[in-house]
Amino acid sequence: MTDKEYNKCVDLYSDNLFRFIVKNLEHTEDARDVVQNAFEILWKHCQDVPFEKAKSYLFTVAYNNMIDHVRKVKRITLVENFKEEVKVSEHRVHNAREVIEKALSRLSEVQRSLIMLKDYEGYSYEEIGEIMELNPSQVKVYLHRARIHLKNYLIKMENVI
Repeated sequence: MTDKEYNKCVDLYSDNLFRFIVKNLEHTEDARDVVQNAFEILWKHCQDVPFEKAKSYLFTVAYNNMIDHVRKVKRITLVENFKEEVKVSEHRVHNAREVIEKALSRLSEVQRSLIMLKDYEGYSYEEIGEIMELNPSQVKVYLHRARIHLKNYLIKMENVI
């Protein structure tokens, strides 16, 4: 890949990549770091990565970095979570966006990523498989299970009112 093609990759994919990562991490600065790291790794390997494969390479690298970041953060906050008692909130949510974001946050990292890539970003099963290192059949099965979890959460009246 040439310098010109690399710059074209930045123009073409940076917004989509950032949107995907920030939706999963829900923290803008961390998402920027993950995206910047993905482009840095692409730059280091630009001689090995053909321009046609740059998109899936970027998303794969960013996805793996995001998973590493989430695991690191979970290790840090896990002890704090055990100290707090489970609290039931009386706060009623009337905003569909908040309800959907809360439902998505209840999914595993893999399930949330699958939903985001397929339903928000519009990638094909094959592209998602390349990004997440799964075969298309696994993508379909995991995506189906994720949608069932979302449906089961969203059909409960206390979760949406």
